[in-house]
Amino acid sequence: MKAGIHPDYHIVVFHDLSANTYFKVGSTIKTDRTIELNGENWPYVTIDVSSASPPYYTGKQKAFSKEGSTARFQQRFGRFIGSNK
Repeated sequence: MKAGIHPDYHIVVFHDLSANTYFKVGSTIKTDRTIELNGENWPYVTIDVSSASPPYYTGKQKAFSKEGSTARFQQRFGRFIGSNK
């Protein structure tokens, strides 16, 4: 690697606030905050959503009724489906 052009890559603790889960991951993110985890100090970043808290479980995803979608599809295209017999 060429010296002096790459960002500093180090281990960072990400804290998913909605699931209260901690992840230690290598990252180039810069932060002034630290946290003590298992007796060691690590750089610390908070996040809202992660793999531990998908949007479906946090209530932030818009849900559509499948019955309504099927009914709309049948209303728009149902006449074409039966006409090929």
